[in-house]
Amino acid sequence: MQWRFITLTTLVLLAAFSRIVPHLPNFSPLNAIALFAAAYFARQYQAFLVPLAATWLSDLFLNNVTYAQPGQSFLWFYPGFYWQYLAYALIVLWGIYLLHGRVSFLRTVVGVFGGGVIFFLVSNFGVWISGSLYPQNLDGLIACYIAALPFYRGTLAGDAVFSALLFGGFQVLQHYLPALQRPTAADKAGV
Repeated sequence: MQWRFITLTTLVLLAAFSRIVPHLPNFSPLNAIALFAAAYFARQYQAFLVPLAATWLSDLFLNNVTYAQPGQSFLWFYPGFYWQYLAYALIVLWGIYLLHGRVSFLRTVVGVFGGGVIFFLVSNFGVWISGSLYPQNLDGLIACYIAALPFYRGTLAGDAVFSALLFGGFQVLQHYLPALQRPTAADKAGV
């Protein structure tokens, strides 16, 4: 099981650090990472911890190397980070409910769309509640969501591509490396 954990963690880290490659707005692996971790990590705390830690490490790199301005102090967390991290944690919960131990193509597709909706609703609620861009009323919240719709396309595209790479890639790895497969009840009983 240690090889499985190491492989899953490596895939999550590689996907998280793919963010340093130039990409379209909102075309990100992070929702897919949360869903993938929920589906495959044996322990639920790992499903939360590994993708959130990988996201934070890649945020550290992006904010302090890639996007750093001269004279900028070290940035541990960016303003409003908690809304995105809350969205990723909720996507993990969604993935545990939908996929843990029951991965299929249809469930994964439903997971991808549901994860995108969760991220859209939570992150844009954070934009609305935290800032001064929109009035703090229902009309302002609706305006915020409407203004965010063009970015949703990039979110769904990133979710679909990275989910296909992570889920599909891990299925291929499991096929060729049986040590990565989750043991069945018969395996545990020694049959």
